[in-house]
Amino acid sequence: MRRKDREITDYQKILQIVSGCDCCRIGLVDGGEPYIVPLNFGWEDRDGRIVLYFHSASEGRKIDLIPGQSLTAFEMDTSHRLSPGGTACQFSYLYQCVMGKGRIEILREPAEKIYGLQKIMAHYTDKTDWDFPAATLDRIAVLRLEVCELSCKEHA
Repeated sequence: MRRKDREITDYQKILQIVSGCDCCRIGLVDGGEPYIVPLNFGWEDRDGRIVLYFHSASEGRKIDLIPGQSLTAFEMDTSHRLSPGGTACQFSYLYQCVMGKGRIEILREPAEKIYGLQKIMAHYTDKTDWDFPAATLDRIAVLRLEVCELSCKEHA
């Protein structure tokens, strides 16, 4: 990371920033070219590693690309604010961001899908015990990205 003065290494602070984000973008490779998709997400801390969950339609370009990915990039950001200056070059933009990569997979088992959906719903609501009808589970996809590398940055 070029700006070490902005790097966040405290894991609990990183989790706070993840919790404050409302969109996570994943970066896939399609025939050697990048393909970036913004997604709603949920997350958990699993023994000191972040695991991300995403809801998706069960078909489409993203779903077609996932099996061929060795690693998938992700990025999320929050706390956006303009910092004005006296001249154009003195303006700055304040933010917090988390970026990294990991292994992504499409969950197949209903119990795993429900678990991921509960994490997504918990991220956006205060409720953690949602019901998901079997017919709904059959027609949606739930993705899990196990983070293997991440960095976090804050310009506050």
